Amino acid sequence: MPETTTQTSALPYRPNVGAMIFHPDGRVFIARRTDMPGAGGPLNEGTWQCPQGGIDEGEDPAQAVLREVWEETGTRAVHILAEHPEWISYDLPAPLIGKALGGRYRGQTQKWFALAFTGQDTDIRLDAHTPAEFDTWMWADLHTLPTRNVGFKKPIYERLIRDFAYFASPR
Repeated sequence: MPETTTQTSALPYRPNVGAMIFHPDGRVFIARRTDMPGAGGPLNEGTWQCPQGGIDEGEDPAQAVLREVWEETGTRAVHILAEHPEWISYDLPAPLIGKALGGRYRGQTQKWFALAFTGQDTDIRLDAHTPAEFDTWMWADLHTLPTRNVGFKKPIYERLIRDFAYFASPR
């Protein structure tokens, strides 16, 4: 039997952090997910996103975002510039309810951070942890993120572009 809206709304949101990593020239780190169609193909295919991940029990969001960046990008060459003042929540699309996020959540509530990249491109190692979450990465202009395939998270990226635009200036 399909899950009803009432059953879905009874599920909690998973606490999560997101990292918008800014290069000194103002561009943003994005990477293509390995678990979505288009992975391994041309750069105009696949689903792209900024690093993000769950917050462990008792973990501070600022610690969690640095851990997630390390796990997903293999670099520690970042520092926190700002923390978004609000938690931003999203619901999973109906076909993913009961499947994604271990089937236990209706979506995620995210604490986003703007981070400064302080290293060299060679400091980014997507294969530093296995299994790798991303197969390739790039620096992209902030305003182009919603034009890329960011899937159902497009409204979140549109909001972050407005809220973190200040950090997209070269420093």
